[in-house]
Amino acid sequence: MDLQNIGVIGAGTMGNGIAQVCAQAGFNVILLDISESALQKALATVSKNLDRQVAKDTLSETQKQATLARISTSTDYSSLQAVQLVIEAATENLDLKLRVLQQIAAQVGSECVIASNTSSLSITQLAASVSQPERFIGLHFFNPVPVMGLIEVIRGLQTSDATHALALEMATTLGKTAITAGNRPGFVVNRILVPMINEAILVFQEGLASVEDIDAGMRLGCNQPIGPLALADLIGLDTVLAILEAFYDGFNDSKYRPAPLLKEMVAAGYLGRKSGRGFHAYA
Repeated sequence: MDLQNIGVIGAGTMGNGIAQVCAQAGFNVILLDISESALQKALATVSKNLDRQVAKDTLSETQKQATLARISTSTDYSSLQAVQLVIEAATENLDLKLRVLQQIAAQVGSECVIASNTSSLSITQLAASVSQPERFIGLHFFNPVPVMGLIEVIRGLQTSDATHALALEMATTLGKTAITAGNRPGFVVNRILVPMINEAILVFQEGLASVEDIDAGMRLGCNQPIGPLALADLIGLDTVLAILEAFYDGFNDSKYRPAPLLKEMVAAGYLGRKSGRGFHAYA
């Protein structure tokens, strides 16, 4: 497939980042959301991100304008009819993603590859919701998408070799490194990372150490660029909780039980950076 046109569903943090890197790599991008205001906010975020690159002399003003020109926006799924790949980046909720995928499948051609940016949901289950499930694959980008160099490529039980090969080729075009994972909850990175974050929350919950000392200990003792509790705030505590609950249900193993404090903080609306308060406070 001569991949030229890509659709991205969802204009939030992940969606606008995916749209940006695809447009910078030369693809024509249709960014779709239900809200026109969300789309305008996404374009403003992309422009601001590109301005930073211009300021650092890693991108010219001409390249910035060309990137922005390759991104169009829409609130109508019928605008996806000419795309060859659609990347769904909706909120990490199974029912929502299934509805979105069915709307995508109703508009795109039978050869269009459909991908989900899910970080924990079953690719096999999501693939079963669309026709020609062999064209379905997981493409898990990491936040912030323009900065992080990894894409997890997840094969469902139905995913064809041709779909997998296209995903790997696209990752290379984006300048990313791809790793391939099987379809298990959390795949590779989150399967390792999120239980570590949960353990850090349990350590704090037990009063073993302060938030600052836990984060400093893992940064300075394990050479991590950011402490686990600060990382939880960056990811979003609601997202961390959703991933842990998916693990707990998927593996039926008590070692994935979410820390009670995590559940309580989410119930209180303390979601991390996006709410202004999590384990750390944000202006």
